[in-house]
Amino acid sequence: MDRSTNLDIEELKMTREQYILATQQNNLPRAENAQLYPVGIYGWRKRCLYFFVLLLLVTMIVNLAMTIWILKVMNFTVDGMGNLRVTKKGIRLEGISEFLLPLYVKEIHSRKDSPLVLQSDRNVTVNARNHMGQLTGQLTVGADAVEAQCKRFEVRASEDGRVLFSADEDEITIGAEKLKVTGTEGAVFGHSVETPHIRAEPSQDLRLESPTRSLIMEAPRGVQVSAAAGDFKATCRKELHLQSTEGEIFLNADKIRLGNLPTGSFSSSSPSSSSSRQTVYELCVCPNGKLYLSPAGVGSTCQSSSNICLWS
Repeated sequence: MDRSTNLDIEELKMTREQYILATQQNNLPRAENAQLYPVGIYGWRKRCLYFFVLLLLVTMIVNLAMTIWILKVMNFTVDGMGNLRVTKKGIRLEGISEFLLPLYVKEIHSRKDSPLVLQSDRNVTVNARNHMGQLTGQLTVGADAVEAQCKRFEVRASEDGRVLFSADEDEITIGAEKLKVTGTEGAVFGHSVETPHIRAEPSQDLRLESPTRSLIMEAPRGVQVSAAAGDFKATCRKELHLQSTEGEIFLNADKIRLGNLPTGSFSSSSPSSSSSRQTVYELCVCPNGKLYLSPAGVGSTCQSSSNICLWS
């Protein structure tokens, strides 16, 4: 009982002291020129803030619209972008693709049902380099020429892989079964040609010609020229030489004809010989080997003092 009474007295004292303090604060004198400062943004600052917030909102809306438009135009999907598809094996391009900068890839191949086309307004260049970055091979396809720069150039058959054409610094090898030249001027060789066989196509002529120089055919074991179903002709402007240093010249035919041989003169005392027409001649040989015809008689009519031998 006494304890509760003491607590009430103390609460009354505290209430009284708070009342006195509050009354004293209200009775304090106030300054006459006290200024009141408003809290917040007012006036032109407030209008500028609203303007910047509105401008930021418009910019965000425009950026969002542009992003959606780019995604729509470029055809962005989960697999890739447009004709570009990202697969497990690499990158796949469908349709026509343009590369403005160098392209570094390990392998390029087309679809199974379509060809691979590389196109450029100027040229297409394919380079091969070693592990040190040095150029080891180059293939350039230009408007005027196709150039290949490498140590060895080979063209192989698709079926068995045999070499059809190969070229290096030392030699050029053609491995095809037949070399066909269809040009009107034929094939022009600046130096010697070594071949075991030269043959024309069926029903076609074979012609070896040197327009301004000589034509030489050499073989250590012989040169054979044959025409199985036709004629063999050898014509020249000046002289035709048949020479054998150690052997002989053998002419084997049913008929051997020597045309345009000069005819020598022979005087005979028999009057019947001059009146009849001469149809038989004798083949004569001059000491220098020149041949000429002399009218045949009972005996030999060849005369070493003939004018043909004298002026030959």
